Amino acid sequence: MKYFAATYTYGEKSIVDATRPAHREFIASQLALGRIVGSGPYAGGDQALIILQLPDTATDKDASAVLDEDPTPLPGHSRRARSANGTRNEHF
Repeated sequence: MKYFAATYTYGEKSIVDATRPAHREFIASQLALGRIVGSGPYAGGDQALIILQLPDTATDKDASAVLDEDPTPLPGHSRRARSANGTRNEHF
């Protein structure tokens, strides 16, 4: 498996709050599929980290495509997924 670290940077708090239930459903669905290893906000709440686990052949573009399914709106927000190499026990 290949791992990807995705950083979300949130914009307007009211939009984040309004879409949070749908975002959490997305996270739960990806957890159930085994695509998400872990996720959560950074202290301060304006950014979050999602660790994705995808097939060895996956690319940054593939990870971004998974995240594109997230209902969190992008206007005023940003997200970036990059491949990450685990160095111990194949996990972070």
